[in-house]
Amino acid sequence: METVLPRQVTPVRRPLIHVRRLALVALLLGSIALGYYEFRLRRPVGSGPVAIPVPRAEFQEIWSDQKILLLGLGDSITDGFGASPGHSYFSRLVKNPSDEFPDMQQLNLQRVLPHLEPRNDAISGTTSVELLEFSLPRLEVQPPDVFGIVLLTTGGNDLIHNYGRTPPRETAMYGATIQQAQPWIENFEIRLAKILNEIEARFPGGCGILLANIYDPTDGVGDVELAGLPAWEDGLTILSGYNDIIQRTCQAREHVHLIDLHATFLGHGIHCRQLWQPHYDAADPTYWYYDNLEDPNDRGYDAIRRLCLNAIIEHVKPRLALPAGALHAE
Repeated sequence: METVLPRQVTPVRRPLIHVRRLALVALLLGSIALGYYEFRLRRPVGSGPVAIPVPRAEFQEIWSDQKILLLGLGDSITDGFGASPGHSYFSRLVKNPSDEFPDMQQLNLQRVLPHLEPRNDAISGTTSVELLEFSLPRLEVQPPDVFGIVLLTTGGNDLIHNYGRTPPRETAMYGATIQQAQPWIENFEIRLAKILNEIEARFPGGCGILLANIYDPTDGVGDVELAGLPAWEDGLTILSGYNDIIQRTCQAREHVHLIDLHATFLGHGIHCRQLWQPHYDAADPTYWYYDNLEDPNDRGYDAIRRLCLNAIIEHVKPRLALPAGALHAE
């Protein structure tokens, strides 16, 4: 009998071109995922000083022997919410932290104003109405020999509260249309004038007020929903309304000086990695906001500290009494 051997089955191999296609698709999907993470989700804080120089030569002599009250007023930015200990902008104006950047070591107000009294009355969460009606009434009239340097941040909470959780209203405007918000914006201008009048009345010996405008964590795009908040179509328009008022107010008052947080922080919000954005900062494409989106992180506070020092040098220092003499090198 003839023996029949079983037929050998040749395995079917997938053509090499199919393998290459799968590899290409996998590579493409991986690149898309990596790009989405890099340009949409990744927000590196970075390290080191921000690129706002402060002139060291200005800190080689005492500026004045006057009594100076350095007064913080307003909301969480001046209160220092989100800053690590000693790294709020108010604290760093007074005294350098132990880990201070080399370019800022010994550049502080205590060094040049020996009779400086720091007092921070800012309260996190405060709106402009609460500042006017609750915070300022507690501020005493200062003696005539005291000069005030006042650091003021207000208005931001008027806009962002209550994060879309309640219908928009005055000083909790999130989600409002420009038509709804227009009378509230006009009221802010009246209220801001009252706030500044009240502050100036507390300083018969004179004061300089550094008034900050309001930054935009969306870097001018307006897509705040990418940060987890409800979409707000007219948000940037309403923000511009507030900032226009702050700018006009500073221009109209001789001793009120703008701290331009809005321009300084553009490119350091939720789109900081997107090199195609008009405010992209190629030298420092990093995120300057704290986890809550509302407040700065330590590098953001470093930027504000530098802006304030430069404004004090330019606008306030010339109004102080003549300097008492040179400091000894340390």
